[in-house]
Amino acid sequence: MLKNKLKKYTLILASGSPRRQQFFKDLDLDFEIRLKEIEEIYPPELKAYEITNYLAELKASAFDGELQSNEILITSDTIVWYNNKALGKPKDEQDAFEILKSLSNATHQVITSVCFKTNEKVVLLHEITKVTFNTLSEESIRYYIENYKPYDKAGAYGIQEWIGFIGVSKIEGSYANVMGMPTDKVYDYLTKLD
Repeated sequence: MLKNKLKKYTLILASGSPRRQQFFKDLDLDFEIRLKEIEEIYPPELKAYEITNYLAELKASAFDGELQSNEILITSDTIVWYNNKALGKPKDEQDAFEILKSLSNATHQVITSVCFKTNEKVVLLHEITKVTFNTLSEESIRYYIENYKPYDKAGAYGIQEWIGFIGVSKIEGSYANVMGMPTDKVYDYLTKLD
């Protein structure tokens, strides 16, 4: 459906995340993957979606001057926002444990920004999903970290994994967004291209 509409474009996904790549496959879109190493540092005064917007755009800016006229570059960034601070990917096992312990029996926000870049323009969109965890025992947190090693995930968890099944009591908003891509908004934006 959308694939036919986008025939004149080449979609480029600048993400090494297997989950984001799978979303694009599941949306039945043809795309290429192009990766660049970016140091994900943002100004300390930024808050919530300002951080993800900044980082998604920073990732896109690495491709300045490299895009063909028919190419649409897609970059994104996800954070967990809790207690007025951003929780990124855990540095190590202890960090992952502390993050999950802090999210236990509490509600946090998962924020993802997506940047669409062409030679003509840059468009940013973001999505915020609220996720509430049950009380997580120390034993279950350690089991999850040992068996699932969530070091590549913002907030030290994947909602589609064991911890999501046993730990999440409520979700308000896009489930896909918690996995790293607000697929409905991305699809909607692409359908509106002429």
